[in-house]
This record gives sequence, structure tokens and C-alpha cells, in this order.
Amino acid sequence: MTRTRAKDNIFSLLEQSGPFATLNEPPGYAPFSRPTREWVRRLREQGWITRYRVLRNQVMELLNVRGFDEIPLLLENVAARQAASRRAYALLANMFGIEGNEREIVTRVHTYSRTADAVINYLRGRVLSSYAPYIEMTNEIDSTKDPVELLLIIFDPRYHKKARFEAKRKLILMSLAGSIDQRERETGIEQKFAQFLDFLNAHVWSRRMKIGELDIAFLASRHDKESFACREVKVLSPAERETVKKGQGRKITLIKRRRFKVNGREIPIYVSIRKKPPEARVLKLLRKGEENPAVAVDDELGLMAVVDSVMEVKLFQKHLTQSASQAGTLMILEEVTDTLAGGVYQSTSIGSSANTPMLKFFARMGGMRVEFIVHTNESYLNYMYQRGVSHDEYEVKRIFDSGVVHLLFPTDIYHLDMSDKKDAVIRWFRNRIEDF
Repeated sequence: MTRTRAKDNIFSLLEQSGPFATLNEPPGYAPFSRPTREWVRRLREQGWITRYRVLRNQVMELLNVRGFDEIPLLLENVAARQAASRRAYALLANMFGIEGNEREIVTRVHTYSRTADAVINYLRGRVLSSYAPYIEMTNEIDSTKDPVELLLIIFDPRYHKKARFEAKRKLILMSLAGSIDQRERETGIEQKFAQFLDFLNAHVWSRRMKIGELDIAFLASRHDKESFACREVKVLSPAERETVKKGQGRKITLIKRRRFKVNGREIPIYVSIRKKPPEARVLKLLRKGEENPAVAVDDELGLMAVVDSVMEVKLFQKHLTQSASQAGTLMILEEVTDTLAGGVYQSTSIGSSANTPMLKFFARMGGMRVEFIVHTNESYLNYMYQRGVSHDEYEVKRIFDSGVVHLLFPTDIYHLDMSDKKDAVIRWFRNRIEDF
């Protein structure tokens, strides 16, 4: 398993085997007590003292206290907590470059809370759905959005160890969400996404179809008994689909297709266009062990396309560059990888398979950098269903192999040892895929 934290950064605060682990009792308030002095001595011996000082100063600044011994006063005094919260929102607005009045700032910070919750809920509802009851979030933490309230919970002896860990985890995820939001505003990703859609509608897709109009089709496929790789695929109309029966080793996959026009011929194409949601980008930061989204998240905009043949893949790639020229911009293709005609995809992503055939490239145009992945029907079905290759398996592997699942759901907090759960989760997904 690859460790999520490759260096001393914010993720070290979540490691239950580290010096900032959440214990049965909250951190002490007395700086000169014997337990505190012993803990600081261990920090110094292990080289963590600088991180501790940085963290201590951040906590005191956010709570507007001069020492940990003032925290009990905040816990007991509602007015003091409210004053600390108002001040903290102003500090966070300056840190993340949030403009607006107090209400707008609070609303923006609360979106970071929703993103933090969405990260956990996504894992509970998707990758770890089999273990959802084990990793359910404490209601009080789920409903708390105020950073000061969450920070005070960490020091509040009324809260159980699990709740205090989840408060700390939520604060860290909120911090990552804030960094992502700041970068998104700095890079104008929302405007670029709208421009990208405008470019596709105006120059790439057939003008004989209305915006949003899609042709419904089905891929009827037969799969290998051992690998579940696609061995045969046929495109069916909705009427033809009604005549096909399901069976072992067979799949029927719905696709909704647009069209693009080349040399007077209209070619059907299934397209999935995406702007990564904030929770997906937070998860990517966690997988990469990076706090800076400018370093770890370079694929905010993406398009996946599926056509009938390798020849049509080439036609679509050429059509894209010609369409960009018609739009008055040059399209430069970067990091081009083509394994549809053979070869091995050399991915650096944790959990990815080298046996995934595709045409992948980044297109730079009009101030945007967009990731394109183009499949044939056969390679798309392998991407969806093949054993060891399917996207569902890839999703499981990268969450487990990067150490994210162990970081967010430590065994001593959730009483669930994740070290032996990856294979079980993959089997669960395989059963869903191969069930007819």
C-alpha cells in the first residue's frame, strides 16, 4: 500500500499512528502538566515539534485565544464562541480570497462543509457501500458547518473519540475544499467549462441535431468467460433491443449518442462531458498526498467519447483539431497515448491498469486544457466490465492502494480493519457487473 502522506503536511494530522492521533480523551489544557511535557518531548524526538508549533498557532489564531487553557471558557460561553466564529469567518475569507458581505462569506465557507461531507458520503454510498453502517458519520458532526464549532469539539470532553476524530477530519477536508474553490475562482474554471460546451455545440457536433438531442442505442455484447473481456459487440436500436435476451456472459448497455459530421457523413458518438465536482478533487488531493490543487489536480475538464471503430476514433481526433481552427484557435495535443491498436498504457495513477486500450490526450486551446479519452465500443465495454480493468475496480484500488481509506476510516475509530477489505469490495463490484 502506498502511503498517502509522502511528506510532512496536513494529512499527518489524521494518522492515528502518529503524534496527532485522536485519543480516548481530548487534548489537555495545561501546557506544563507532566503528560503534556512528555508528549512535547516525544514530538521533539520524532521531528514533529515544528509542525506542532504551526498547528498550535493556527488553532489559537482561529479561536482568538492566547493559550489552550482559555478553550474551556469558549466551550462554556456562547457569546464568546459566536464572537470567535465571526472573527474566524473573516480570517478564512482573507485566506481563501472570498469576497462579499458576512452572509456571503459564511455561505461560501459552508459549501466547504458540504464538500467535506460529500467526500465521506461518496465513499459510503459508492466504494464502501457494503460497509456503510460501520463508517456512518456522527449526526452532530454531519450537521455542524461552523469551523470554530468543529475545532472546539476536538477539545470538548463531552464528545466521544469518534466524534472528535470526525470533527478534525471534516476541518481538514474543508481546508482542502477551500483551496480547490480558491484555485477554481483564480483559473475561472466555471467560465472555461461553459466556453468548452459552447465550442462543442457550435463547432464539433452536427448542426442537424438540437442542443441536448440524443439518439438512444444499445450495445449488445458477449464477454469472455475467464476475463469478461468483450469478444463481440453489436449496436442495436431500441426496437432491436427488445428482441435480445439477457444471458450469462452477455451485457446490454444503454448509450445516448450525438453525431459529428466528416466529409458529408454523420458519425454517431457517445459522449460524457465532465467538470470534476469538488469532492472528486478533494479525493484526488488525498490520493496524491498533496495540499496544493495546482500540483495534483490538472484534469478538471474532461470528455470521454465512444465511437464504432478505430477509424472513427482517428476521424474524431482530426475533426476536433479542424473544429478548433474554425473557432479561431489552435488546438495542441499533449501527452498523447494511443493503445487502441496495441501497446501498453503506461499510467502513473495508483490502481490503474496497463491493459486499458484507449486514445488519451490533453487538448490545449482557447486558454483551456481538456482531457480527452476516446474509445471504440469494444474498448469502452472493457473499460466498463473487464476483470482487472473495469473502472469500478480501478476506483476501489486507487482508494485502497493510496491509503486514503485507512486515513479517513482508521481501524481504532471505526472498528473495521480495511487492510483485508479491498478484495471483498472488488468481488462485490464484480458480482454486480457480471450478474445478468
